[in-house]
Amino acid sequence: MTEANVKLLLKNQGYETVGNHTRVKTCHWTKSDLRGEGGCYKNKFYGINSHQCIQMTPTFVCNNACVFCWRDLRYHTEPAMGGGIDAPEDIVEGTIEAQRKLLSGFGGNPKTEDEKFERAMQPQHVAISLDGEPTLYPRLAELIGEYKKKNFSTFVVSNGLLPERISKLLEEPPTQLYISVDAPNEELFNIIDRPIIKNAWQGLMKTLSMLPQIREKSRTVLRFTLIRGLNMVHAEQWAEIIRLSQPMFVEVKAYMWVGMSRERLEQANMPLHEEVKEFAKEIAKYADYKLIDEHEPSRVVLLMKEDFEGRVMKFE
Repeated sequence: MTEANVKLLLKNQGYETVGNHTRVKTCHWTKSDLRGEGGCYKNKFYGINSHQCIQMTPTFVCNNACVFCWRDLRYHTEPAMGGGIDAPEDIVEGTIEAQRKLLSGFGGNPKTEDEKFERAMQPQHVAISLDGEPTLYPRLAELIGEYKKKNFSTFVVSNGLLPERISKLLEEPPTQLYISVDAPNEELFNIIDRPIIKNAWQGLMKTLSMLPQIREKSRTVLRFTLIRGLNMVHAEQWAEIIRLSQPMFVEVKAYMWVGMSRERLEQANMPLHEEVKEFAKEIAKYADYKLIDEHEPSRVVLLMKEDFEGRVMKFE
């Protein structure tokens, strides 16, 4: 796809472009929270104010072509960013302004409290997870640092294929580092994640082995995406991944039949919340973790090994 076509496609999908390679899009749960209809599971699990959360990506390219991805893979797996690398401070300012623009229509909305709208205009949290693989932005650690200067919490979601990039986050750790794991073994990983780089599984395993060290500086989370008929098998192998990485939390979440993924999978591949919960309990049994919370609208449950309450930051 040409660059012009990509930009038009993203604009039609509700994205705001910042600089050469950054995108912002209002999360469904941000809108829901502003309308007084409830926030996302990160609000329930970690205390994040959904109406104050920016959903962004510093790059729209990825080194996986996951079968369950809701993105349009025609542009999503381009090999590199074009137009030059933007400075972290410019990205931070640009994403804040983009968020305000995207939410401006809620001002005066009868379902939105004036006080909540004013808070939304002063975001406090950023989810660096919208689209693409954030570690492909070479200045990710600096970007986290710039958000920290503005007292943001930072949630980074990575596929973990580039352990050398993950290791740089030890210099400037995010509030919370997610590693997405979508398969319990290499065979299923190649079928589901469809990496476009060599030695992807080995890179992921190296990243997972680093998480105990990273946990000293950042909350670490594994995110397991369950797809009925594909990867809801081998609970003991999922547990082995947990034992290797020793994360503070594990989020076990259903694949959702949305976006472009509907061209690759069937609605029947989307498990029910109770199915997710039961399989998560099976994994937890092998891993010596326990189920501590759940958010049924998102079909996600939260596992934890021990009581980390003293280390879990809650946000007002």
